[in-house]
Amino acid sequence: MSENILTLPSFAKINLSLRVLGRRPDGYHEISTIFQTVTLHDHLTFQSLSDDRIELTCDDEDIPVDQRNLVWQAAVALRANAGIHAGAQINLRKRIPAGGGLGGGSSNAAVTLLGLAHLWKIRTSREELANLGALLGADVPFFLTGGTARGTGTGIDIHPLTDEPEQPLLIVTPKVFVSTSSSYGALNAPALTKADGVANLPISHESPDFSVSLREELFNDFEPVAFRLHPEIRQAKEALLDSGARRALLSGSGASVFGIFDSREHSVRAGGVLSGMTNWRVFSCTTLSRAKYVAALSSCEQLS
Repeated sequence: MSENILTLPSFAKINLSLRVLGRRPDGYHEISTIFQTVTLHDHLTFQSLSDDRIELTCDDEDIPVDQRNLVWQAAVALRANAGIHAGAQINLRKRIPAGGGLGGGSSNAAVTLLGLAHLWKIRTSREELANLGALLGADVPFFLTGGTARGTGTGIDIHPLTDEPEQPLLIVTPKVFVSTSSSYGALNAPALTKADGVANLPISHESPDFSVSLREELFNDFEPVAFRLHPEIRQAKEALLDSGARRALLSGSGASVFGIFDSREHSVRAGGVLSGMTNWRVFSCTTLSRAKYVAALSSCEQLS
C-alpha cells in the first residue's frame, strides 16, 4: 500500500456498567462507567492530499459527510492543534449503527486522530490526542486506550482495567431513536454540590478499586428510562435472554442491547433466529482485549 494511504478498523464499545452519579454545577453529568471494546467495527481509509482540503465520503447515505461528522471535526482539530497545512481524503465504511449507544462516531473520531497523526507525520502522544479528543466527545478518549477501562468524570477520565477473558456477544439494535439529552433529563439526576472546588460524589463509585466482572451483575441507570420511552428496547433485552444469553444489558443510553453467551456458536445461532424474526439489526461479535485492540491499530505509534 502507498505510504500516503492508510486503512484502519474503528471498533465499537459496550458499557458493562453505567452509573449516572449526578448533575454537575457546569450542567454536565458525572458518571462512573466500565467501557469494553468489541470486534464489531467500521473501516476508515485515509489518503493525504497535496492541498488543505478535507474530503469525507461514506457508504451510508444517512451519515453526514460535512462538519457535522466527528471524523471531519477530528481532522480539522488535529490539523489546527499541530499548526500545519495538510489535507486528506477520508472514506468511512459504516457497520456500527449510528446513535445506538455503541460509540461509533467517537471511535471514528479517535481513529481519525490516530490515522492522520501517522499520515501527516505529527509528533504527538496518546495523552495529547486524548485531550484533543475530549473536546470532540466524551467517549473519544476511551478509544485511544481500548480493552476494558473505567471512565469517570463526564466519561473522559480513563483508567485501564485488567481485560476480561474473551466473551461471545450478540448486539441487537432496535430501529428507534434515543436522544441522549432526553434520557439524561428523564433520569432527573440529583445536583452535585461542591466543597473546596471538588464535586461531592457517592464514595462507593469513586473508589479506585471499583471494577466489574462479566460474571457479576451488569447495570445501567439508563435502562428504566429507555424501557419506558421505547418498549421495543425492553423487548430486545428479553429476546436476548430468551435466546440463551446469560446476561443482557443496554449499552450507553441505547438503543443497542448486548447479550453475553456461553459460546460463539450459541451467539451466532441465536443471532440467526433473531434476524429472521425481527427488523432489528443484529451483530455477532466478541469482546476485544486491549492487546488485540492495539495490535489492530499497530501502525499508529501513539498507542504503543
